[in-house]
Amino acid sequence: MASEDPEEKLAEGTLISHLLELRDRVLRAFLAVLVAFLPCAFYANDLFTLLAQPLIAKLPKESSLIATSVISPFMTPFKLSFFVGLFIAMPVVLYQVWAFVAPGLYRHEKRFAVPLLVSSVFLFYIGVAFAYFFVFPVMFDFFASTTPAGVRMMTDINSYMDFVLTMFLCFGVAFEVPVVVVLLVLTGLVTVEKLAAARGYVLIGIFVVAALLTPPDAVSQTIMAVPMYLLYEGGLLMARVLNRSRKAAEDAADSAEA
Repeated sequence: MASEDPEEKLAEGTLISHLLELRDRVLRAFLAVLVAFLPCAFYANDLFTLLAQPLIAKLPKESSLIATSVISPFMTPFKLSFFVGLFIAMPVVLYQVWAFVAPGLYRHEKRFAVPLLVSSVFLFYIGVAFAYFFVFPVMFDFFASTTPAGVRMMTDINSYMDFVLTMFLCFGVAFEVPVVVVLLVLTGLVTVEKLAAARGYVLIGIFVVAALLTPPDAVSQTIMAVPMYLLYEGGLLMARVLNRSRKAAEDAADSAEA
C-alpha cells in the first residue's frame, strides 16, 4: 500500500473548475432538500403531531400544547417540515460533499473514508431514533410527574420544537463516538492501548458531557451517558479490527516488495 502513494496521481484543476464543481454540488444538494421538503410541507401539521406525541402522551388530561404567538400555528410546523426534509435528504447532501472532496484523496484514504462516512450517517439516525423512542417518553414522564401542585403544564409549540431538535442533534452527535475513536486511532493521534487505559477518565467525561447536553435531571443524563460509553467500547473494538487489517495490508505490501 505504501508503494502506491508516490505513483498515484491526484486529480488537478483550475480555481474556476473547482468553483464550478462546487456550484453544481451545492445546487444538487439544494434540489435534494427541496424535493424532500415539498411533501413534508404538505403534511406539516401531521409531522408536528407526530413530533409532539411523546409529550402529549405524558401530559395530564386537562393540559395541552399551546401557541403563544399569532403565527406559531403556521410557522412552527413549516419550520419542522424543512428540518425533516433536510434530515431525509442528508445522505444526498453528504454524498455531494464526498463527491467534491474525493478527487483530492488517495486510494487508501478513500478506502477508510467511505465506511466512516456511511457509519457516521447511520449512527446519527440511530441517535435521533433512540432519543424519540426511548429518551423522550422517560424524560417527559419525569417532567410531568414533578410539576408542582397548582401549576398546569402547557408547553409552547415553538419552544417544544426547539427543545426536541436540540435533543435530536445532541443524541445524534453523541452516537458518533465510535467514529471519533476510530479516526483518532487511524490518524495516529492516540493508540488503542491509551484509549483503553483511559476508560475511567472517559466515563467521567461522558457523564459531564451528558449533564451539559441534557436537561438537569439524573434520568436524562444516565440515558445519554450509558449508550455513549457502550459506543466508546464499540469504537475501541472497531479501531482494533481496522488496525489489524491495516497492519496486515502493510505487511503484505512489504513482503511483495521484498
